[in-house]
Amino acid sequence: MYPETPSISQLSQVISQAAAPAFLLGALAAFIAVLISRLNRIVDRTIVLNGISDDDVRCRLKADLPRLMRRAAMLNRAIFWAVIGSISVTLVVIVAFASALFQIQHERGVAILFMVALGAFTASLVDFAREVRIALSEFDHYA
Repeated sequence: MYPETPSISQLSQVISQAAAPAFLLGALAAFIAVLISRLNRIVDRTIVLNGISDDDVRCRLKADLPRLMRRAAMLNRAIFWAVIGSISVTLVVIVAFASALFQIQHERGVAILFMVALGAFTASLVDFAREVRIALSEFDHYA
């Protein structure tokens, strides 16, 4: 048997508490879009460099391929952690509404999920910072 349906004031409180995670979710979505855009640039550049024949004068640019692969791997990890963070934030909102519906305590679960989300976001930012540092080397200035 289901407990009583939550009142409008209870749902209003849950909705207002879900505003902060919703903003974080929006920020993570925008961040993922930036990461994917950077990854697409790396893939495009890799395709161009792989298309250069060994007889071409620009063949020296192929020395940049290992660095591009490291950058792609870091961005891939950053995207993974950002998606994990997004899933965790989504679960925070779901748990908040489910706990209001079933009238159960949810503070610890929401706190743990929010910490997981922020930890994953931090890991994503660290990988992004490492990728940006590699991206700022001298190889990008030749092509």
